[in-house]
Amino acid sequence: MASLNVGNLGEYLREQRRNAQLSLRQLADAAGVSNPYLSQIERGLRKPSAEVLQQVAKALRISAETLYVRAGILDAERDRDEVETRAVILADPTLNERQKQVLLQVYESFRKENGFEITPDLAQNVTQGMGQDEAQGMAEHISGTQQAPDTAVRGPRTADGSDADPQQTAS
Repeated sequence: MASLNVGNLGEYLREQRRNAQLSLRQLADAAGVSNPYLSQIERGLRKPSAEVLQQVAKALRISAETLYVRAGILDAERDRDEVETRAVILADPTLNERQKQVLLQVYESFRKENGFEITPDLAQNVTQGMGQDEAQGMAEHISGTQQAPDTAVRGPRTADGSDADPQQTAS
């Protein structure tokens, strides 16, 4: 059987599995896939779905986005910086989960402001593991359906949309 070109996904998975000190069988059990199927993925004989990659990533405690890029599901050139930035934020042990999500929200708002949209696969992955209200807020934020902030809370704005200087507006 010929090997599929899946961006060295199999080699990368094998390396991550070994770094986690897991046997093939242990990882297959933790990810909820069969041992032979995982072996075929590692050998480059099968191209797994995004769902399977997400299960494997969760079992290995690594970024699913990185696996998506290696499998060719996400465009490596277009999404590399975003994926790497998100992976670094999510892997930072000095931040709690809520801080990580807030930082990702700020990061995404700047990307959107600069004309870059989040990909649907990444949006789904970012909201995974959140509570329903939190995930809905994040999904609204990502899709741009969130209500604009109230000017009474944020203060007056200048003609170009930036915040007005409070010293000048007070007089």
